[in-house]
Amino acid sequence: MFLGIDIGTSSVKTVVIDNDGTPIAQTSVDLPISRPKPLWSEQNPADWWTSTNMAVAQLDVELRHKIRAIGLSGQMHGATILDADDRILRPAILWNDGRCMEECEILTKEQPDYLTKGGNLVMPGFTAPKLRWLERNEPEIFKQIKTVLLPKDYVRLRMTGEKATDLSDAAGTLWLDVGERRWSEELLSPCGLSTSNMPKLYEGHEVTGKLRPELAEAWGMQQVPVIAGGGDNAAGAAGVGVINDGEALLSLGTSGVIFLATSAFRPSPDKAVHAFCHALPNRWHLMSVMLSAASCLDWAAKLTGDGNVANFVAKAEERNQFASDLHFLPYLSGERTPHNNPNAKGVLFGIGHDTDEASLAQAVLEGVAFGMADGFNALLKSKAEVSNVSVIGGGSLSLYWGRILSAAIGRPLVYRDGAATGPALGAARLARYGIEGGDINDMFRAPAVVDIVNPRDQDIEALSPKFEKFQSLYKNLTPEFEGN
Repeated sequence: MFLGIDIGTSSVKTVVIDNDGTPIAQTSVDLPISRPKPLWSEQNPADWWTSTNMAVAQLDVELRHKIRAIGLSGQMHGATILDADDRILRPAILWNDGRCMEECEILTKEQPDYLTKGGNLVMPGFTAPKLRWLERNEPEIFKQIKTVLLPKDYVRLRMTGEKATDLSDAAGTLWLDVGERRWSEELLSPCGLSTSNMPKLYEGHEVTGKLRPELAEAWGMQQVPVIAGGGDNAAGAAGVGVINDGEALLSLGTSGVIFLATSAFRPSPDKAVHAFCHALPNRWHLMSVMLSAASCLDWAAKLTGDGNVANFVAKAEERNQFASDLHFLPYLSGERTPHNNPNAKGVLFGIGHDTDEASLAQAVLEGVAFGMADGFNALLKSKAEVSNVSVIGGGSLSLYWGRILSAAIGRPLVYRDGAATGPALGAARLARYGIEGGDINDMFRAPAVVDIVNPRDQDIEALSPKFEKFQSLYKNLTPEFEGN
């Protein structure tokens, strides 16, 4: 048995797979999030640890005793800062925090290698500008920093006592030479840091340590190895077998991601497309990211007073009416690909007396799909070739949404067994590979196909003019977003 633990934004999830790689158990514990000021998004690392313990405790005791290794995945970019005694200095600044646009501009001017060696635009979501912000705005805290960790790697520290990370997660800091797969002093220096402040680097399947004896006893496990794992998207890709050139996934979690595996480092920063290491050796990936995806449904469902997302989406499916006059811009936390605009705001446009819950649900489903299409088109402009697209994340449970998404991007969507478990499944598979080895394509074979959603001509015809309106609304409203 192998355990995957995913430190997400909205919850900690676990997945247990058997020795053949089949998921047999899973748990989930919610996480709180704090937004103390406009554009800010923070979490207390202690909450990650508490929820991790609760999620593991929910697994059957006999099952826990059979675990042979643990893999980790987690939300990327979060700046988790510790002092010389490994104490948390302040709440972690998360991936969807938009406070440091000014620091992005400063870093870009000071070090153009972020675009080449780092492979990416300097964006507020990345870790590097967060540290520059801390240096400028919280200097007394900054002076105490000894170590910077990513969210899953703080949990690893609590599990093993080791400071380690994997290359896919490290690539999202902007401090990694992504092509060479190593920390870069040149990229760290503008943030007042050096490699001495960084955890040790591992490939995703490598062993980073073992469970501390007292924790192993508390969890009812042996002192099993803890594998490096991956950033949430790379781990999610490993979970559904997206590891080879041209294979892609569409992730519908808190954020929305289109992830394309590549056999080489192919940066394309001009379209706000990310170029990162994959969680497996000698592999990289391109990625488009929208900051609010399934979280838009959570927001809208609560807005209507129900709060049940499944019921909310069902109302749109029952009506089955595409492309009404109600438009939704899904920028509840700003946006990355292709706009790189932390000031972008969510918008409902076209509200009338006949606007009801079903039309709102349809507009939100379409608006997120259009945001994904914007990102997908940016990937295609980087001369990427996409052979197939698998769907993962909580949003993958709705085939009706898949129908809308498929029409928006003009590609078939493949739904696979266990896809909703996402990164935790990939973390478990990385743990299995780390212990057992074997042929990489066999160990990360794509799970069985459950459904394939093909784009329908009538849906494409209905959504095309609305997509143009969506893009026009963003363009025309952009000046109004500034300074709000």
